[in-house]
Amino acid sequence: MKFSSLKQCLDVLKQQGELVQLHQPVDPKLEMAEITRRVFNAKGPAILFTNIKNTKFSAVSNLFGTFERTLKIFEPQLASVKVLVDIKSDFGSVLKSPGKILKALPALIHSLPLKTSNPKVLEKTCHIQDLPMIKCWPKDGGAFILLPQVFSQDPEKTSLFSSNLGMYRIQISGNDYKPGKEIGLHYQLHRGIGNHHKKALEKNQALRVSIFIGGPPAHALAAVMPLPEGLPEIAFAGALAGKNFKYAKKHGYLISADADFCITGLIVPGRTKKEGPFGDHLGYYSLEHEYPYLKVESVYHRKDAIFPFTVVGRPPQEDSSFGKLIHEITRSAIPDSIPGVTAVNAVDHAGVHPLLLVKAHERYVPYEKENRMPRELLTHASRILGTGQLSLAKYLMICAHEDNPELNVNDEKAFFIHMLERIDFSTDLHFFTKTTMDTLDYSTQNITSGSKLMIAAAGEKRRHLKNEFPQHFSLPEEFKHPKIVLPGIIVVEGPHFKTYANGKIQINRLKKHLQTQTGLDSLPLFVVVDDTDFSTKSFSNFLWVTFLRSNPSHDIYGINEKTLFKHWECKPPLIIDARIKPFHSDPLMSDKKIVEKVDALGKRGGPLFNII
Repeated sequence: MKFSSLKQCLDVLKQQGELVQLHQPVDPKLEMAEITRRVFNAKGPAILFTNIKNTKFSAVSNLFGTFERTLKIFEPQLASVKVLVDIKSDFGSVLKSPGKILKALPALIHSLPLKTSNPKVLEKTCHIQDLPMIKCWPKDGGAFILLPQVFSQDPEKTSLFSSNLGMYRIQISGNDYKPGKEIGLHYQLHRGIGNHHKKALEKNQALRVSIFIGGPPAHALAAVMPLPEGLPEIAFAGALAGKNFKYAKKHGYLISADADFCITGLIVPGRTKKEGPFGDHLGYYSLEHEYPYLKVESVYHRKDAIFPFTVVGRPPQEDSSFGKLIHEITRSAIPDSIPGVTAVNAVDHAGVHPLLLVKAHERYVPYEKENRMPRELLTHASRILGTGQLSLAKYLMICAHEDNPELNVNDEKAFFIHMLERIDFSTDLHFFTKTTMDTLDYSTQNITSGSKLMIAAAGEKRRHLKNEFPQHFSLPEEFKHPKIVLPGIIVVEGPHFKTYANGKIQINRLKKHLQTQTGLDSLPLFVVVDDTDFSTKSFSNFLWVTFLRSNPSHDIYGINEKTLFKHWECKPPLIIDARIKPFHSDPLMSDKKIVEKVDALGKRGGPLFNII
């Protein structure tokens, strides 16, 4: 549907029974977030909080809590937008299919930003501390804005087509920020604002930043879209909304005319302050680190402003709907931008960046009948690791499209089985050490620094995977409770991890013992964990534990492992040490008293009865 404001969207959802209004007093400290998590887990409606402590504003969450509701909000513009992204990724496709221009025409028309005057967002002003001070997790460093649209422009250019609109969390209380006057800005690697900030620093200039909150839901999605180079987010926002992005100028700042709130301020050049901790979307706290901050100049809002927010944590959460929709929009654009790649899945249950599954063509030696091995796949993998946010992948598994054209990369179980049946552990594992990592990945001791493992497999099946232990299977004394989570994969509970020196000794004892076992070629992957029951309760748990708690260069071992001409190889089974390390950040846990308080809301007579 075409929405020109957040309120218009909520009115429609209310009519369709997709919105619940909560009129009783709620606390923005932990309670609103816990309510949101519970309603999301129940696949419930969007929630409009109308009576929030210490603020006059209403707030809405779980707007994108189900994929079906998310599609409803953005249709029917999606078809036209998909074609627009395709064209921008590969303009040559227009020559092959001229009809694409006609299909993309509605999106093209609405992609041009329009300047306006007297926007409603400038009707009123307030202070930062007047906003809903939403704190989501007990150890968070303060309150955060969690659906912000952060706008910046290239200091060397005036064109709006050189702008960036990104979603970077904003800390609005706590730490050493001057209350109401300073707010934290947390942007990560591969974020467009970083280029603008770099240029401003080189000129020793403050960078003007506008933070939009609310407005048409399409504007929030535009802020998280990995768009092709040269397609600015504000243009995409208009295309997806089915209405041109309208803006005004105030004191040199760009203002989103349809936003509910707009904060303007300057990034102080050359200065940082501690930001965080923050319960992040990997399911752990991101810790305190130095980040830029804004000196707040103004806070504007509409008369009827509604404050949208989301809650992140271990996936899936509400932001998973965004990820799924982004995949839908860009599905055909990826093969255009990375020729030869036919499908990609950044696995949500593993935290997105830690695990990337890819299917691509292997055509370099098409006449090869026996002993086929990855060749072109390595080229595709290198391209992927040099492409935007895909480059943040920690584990990249890539297989040949030709081996099973019907293989669905979104079926993680089937993909793992396909790979494990074909991997040659002497040739197919390629490590990248001392390289850049996702900022939020704490599997290493140094922020944004770690390692990657690329696994490429092609050819006929090398082994038959089994779903049972070999006869006379055993483990050394300190390893116990083995379970098979999937054919070919054994999860084992190991002793407590203290140091890498001690951990290596422990794993070496396991390796030495496994060398005496027979029949393990059919069980080529061992994962060592702290809690076998939890790690095998679901495949989702297995993915989350294995790929978030391991750093490839430090935590991967193999039987008879060796380095031959700088290439690491082993014999199966491969061992991943996914135990918790002392430097790992804490997993997210709700406050028990808050949980009990929210439980009461779901009981008979409570406002959330039959919802949670």
